[in-house]
Amino acid sequence: MKSDIEIARSVEMQRIEQIASKIGIDNDTVDHYGKYMAKVPLSLIDEEKVAKSNLVLVTAITATKAGIGKTTVSVGLALGLNRIGKKAVVALREPSLGPCFGIKGGAAGGGYAQVVPMEKINLHFTGDFHAITSAHNMIAALLDNYLYQHEADGFGLKKVLWRRVLDVNDRALRDIVIGLGPRTNGVTRQTGFDITAASELMAIICLAKDMDDLQRRVENILLGFTYDDKPFTVKDLGVASAICVLLKAALNPNLVQTIEHTPAFIHGGPFANIAHGCNSVIATKTAMTFGDYVITEAGFSADLGAEKFYDIKCRKSGLQPKLTILVATVQGLKIQGGESYENVKTPNPQAVVAGFENMDKHIRNIRKFGQSVIVAINRFASDSDEELAAISNHCKELGVGFAVNEAFLKGGEGAEDLARLVVETIEQQPSEPLRFIYGDNEPTASKIEKIAKEIYGAATVTYSTSARRMFAQIKNLGYEHFPVCIAKTQYSFSTDPKQMGAADGFELHINDVIINSGAEMIVAVAGDILRMPGLPKKPKALEIGIVNGMIEGLD
Repeated sequence: MKSDIEIARSVEMQRIEQIASKIGIDNDTVDHYGKYMAKVPLSLIDEEKVAKSNLVLVTAITATKAGIGKTTVSVGLALGLNRIGKKAVVALREPSLGPCFGIKGGAAGGGYAQVVPMEKINLHFTGDFHAITSAHNMIAALLDNYLYQHEADGFGLKKVLWRRVLDVNDRALRDIVIGLGPRTNGVTRQTGFDITAASELMAIICLAKDMDDLQRRVENILLGFTYDDKPFTVKDLGVASAICVLLKAALNPNLVQTIEHTPAFIHGGPFANIAHGCNSVIATKTAMTFGDYVITEAGFSADLGAEKFYDIKCRKSGLQPKLTILVATVQGLKIQGGESYENVKTPNPQAVVAGFENMDKHIRNIRKFGQSVIVAINRFASDSDEELAAISNHCKELGVGFAVNEAFLKGGEGAEDLARLVVETIEQQPSEPLRFIYGDNEPTASKIEKIAKEIYGAATVTYSTSARRMFAQIKNLGYEHFPVCIAKTQYSFSTDPKQMGAADGFELHINDVIINSGAEMIVAVAGDILRMPGLPKKPKALEIGIVNGMIEGLD
């Protein structure tokens, strides 16, 4: 079979004005980024149409290094829905350069269920990530300049919270010292870098309603504390308007197309293991304005992405999914059942059955939010009929709809069964109004513990001394009503990436608590999770290059 990039190139794309016209967007309103990409204005959002659209969330069982394929299912389902006569649009996150050149690869789908132009989407796209990186680091530079220029006046910060970001996996930048050398190099202090996907500005772009809301949120970003324990914000720095200028274009969602010319909105890219893992509210609502069915995804597994989609994105935006799809693979279930990666392609129905405890726990969790749920199996060539039958029978026993997705090999045709199941389930068993895991006004520690115990299955939650101190500051600042975003490994319900299955009864330790007062959320860092990833021994970059003028090696 051709590689993803070869398949993407084999398709004759339609010009972006044709894609816009398909769903009723006037070409005069779009801002072209070449022939096949465009930005659309926020003014297109129609809340009445949003309320009538059918929003479908795609999530997954616990992630494995073999991959699960949520984006392939999301894109494939949109193709399948259009093939059976429905007006469907897909809304996705933007890929990060870190994983593209690191271990995971791109995030534009796969096989015959991709969004295109694949190379541009996976690389620099329309420059949103660069804008966010520049704006974030501009705040850092302006803050350090302020500290330098006012040091003689006796001004200083007891604690500086704002770090820098870069859209590259670079472990060497996690902890650094700046301002070394002569005094003219600035105030010497320890700081570090996170990856751009973890930037608070990324979360703000994904949650802001419009430009006014963007400016309000940027002003509220907490940069540090003075020596008399008063908060120091971007508003105090006086540069919020300048930062919004850098983010002006990035706030508008991006319109592209799938391999079968289905419209796709791609905007925002927070990771779900270290951030809230959802594309922008603006892009989702734009898609819902123009699509009767809108397919979106939440990063990594349901304990991370889906929980944050419901408890953060939906809580803040009022969005209500009509259905949640849990994506699984035969290989993923085997790994959760204890099979080794070396033997994962060898038929083993018993290992599949052993992996059901992981899938079942995710199903129970999704139902706690009042969501109807179906299971979609992303089929691989090595999957045996016996293994697929075991999953189908198990889902039938649970009363959960089940379909096999073959969009990777067959495009929209391979997702027609899934599409029909989605329509049937929404019409006959739509989700109830969302039930959140915690209330707005509960203490931050209570919110963390409810997620840890009710979603992850932790027996106890413990906190570092610094985390406990932050709880007091959160309360004093009046931020206890903020939702919680737990940063945790994607490879397990627990904080141990090697603990497979349901992983119940463990201790969840919170190492750090971060106030994102602009994004209006509290980030709790669990276990050894890092907000700046490192590169593997053999990064994907070793496979990427230009051959005869064409980019090769992206996947």
